[in-house]
Amino acid sequence: MELLVASAIGVMTTAGIYLVLRLRTFPVILGISLLTYAVNVFLFSSGRLTIGAPPVLQDGAALYADPLPQALVLTAIVISFGMTAVVVMIGLGAFLGSDDDHIDDQPEPDASQPADAEGRP
Repeated sequence: MELLVASAIGVMTTAGIYLVLRLRTFPVILGISLLTYAVNVFLFSSGRLTIGAPPVLQDGAALYADPLPQALVLTAIVISFGMTAVVVMIGLGAFLGSDDDHIDDQPEPDASQPADAEGRP
């Protein structure tokens, strides 16, 4: 079970980093989302992976699930949803403002202004 969860965290982290390094805004947003999912699964797995254990201590319960990582993951989900909404709106505003969704576009020189010796307008 632990190997499966660790592998899933590694795959999500690798895919997230790969997508963050792309040159368009939509893959970057997906990459950030995958990274937040990987962190959420990591936080959740830090509270021990137990199946069928009660979340609160009871009399006679030898094994229990830690509720603190669960609360941290729920909080992180809400924060990542808000962050994703903000990043989508910033990306949409940048796309509508320049009709291009490249991340590191260099502004094109204006053809009506003569360029200097270094090629700057």
